[in-house]
Amino acid sequence: MQTQTKHYNFTPIVDRPVVSFPNKERIAVVIYINLEHFPEDRPGPAIVPHTAHFMPDALNYGWRDYGQRVGIWRLMETLDKHGLPASVCLNSDVCREYPRVVEEGSKRRWDFMGHGRNNSEIVNGLSLDEEAALIEETIAVIAAATAEKPKGWLSPFLTETHATPDLLAERGIEYLCDYSCDDLPFQMNVKKGSLLGMPYSVECNDLPSVLTFGASAEDFGRTIRDQFDVLYEEGERIPRVLPIALHPFITGQAFRTKHLAAAFAYISSHNDVWVTTSGEINKWYRQHHLRS
Repeated sequence: MQTQTKHYNFTPIVDRPVVSFPNKERIAVVIYINLEHFPEDRPGPAIVPHTAHFMPDALNYGWRDYGQRVGIWRLMETLDKHGLPASVCLNSDVCREYPRVVEEGSKRRWDFMGHGRNNSEIVNGLSLDEEAALIEETIAVIAAATAEKPKGWLSPFLTETHATPDLLAERGIEYLCDYSCDDLPFQMNVKKGSLLGMPYSVECNDLPSVLTFGASAEDFGRTIRDQFDVLYEEGERIPRVLPIALHPFITGQAFRTKHLAAAFAYISSHNDVWVTTSGEINKWYRQHHLRS
């Protein structure tokens, strides 16, 4: 009896037809920014876990809220300086709670993906109807705020039910970032529609790097550069996607942004690099490599 996931098939990267990026680049770089809302009366990520069970938890709530008030603007300035686009994993509650942030992202033509209502609600345990309603509400709110229906999805805290991919595909979502299992897009198995698995990272990701593994600002910048170096070298044979996942309340801190900016400058100094969005990769892959 096979006990692997039913959501996609096992296909080793060395056994697939070699993909080609638009201008024969070795590597595509996608910068994900997680724009999230954490209600004051619910737990969330904590820089000091000892108070995380307090309600209210002023210490950790204030630390997270720095991201919307200050950190995201520092990240915007850094991306603007290097001419880099962003793919935004957007809680729909952000559209109501922090509309100014969404407006500025829209001005920059950032690519907005669905990311649930807020990041204190996990999907595990929801009924089929509850999850369908959550997805539909998220899509509708983001479409109204950005004038564009999202085509991508990252589940809150990457939590799913067994029905999540099917529910997303049935509602027009074209790619899902929950499975950090590949360096390239891949087809997912859904009952209706078409859904791609899109590269996302829990390694080149500031939240687990800092909160779980205790990485310093310099460590995280080095992680990005080292990952880039290896994928860039491998990309001469098989092109790769490098996802970088950021949270404004973490990498939006000044001492971390310094090392992030250095990593961006390092990436920008190389030729044959496609810095793009998850939406553009979805479009490219569907046009040129998706099996009918």
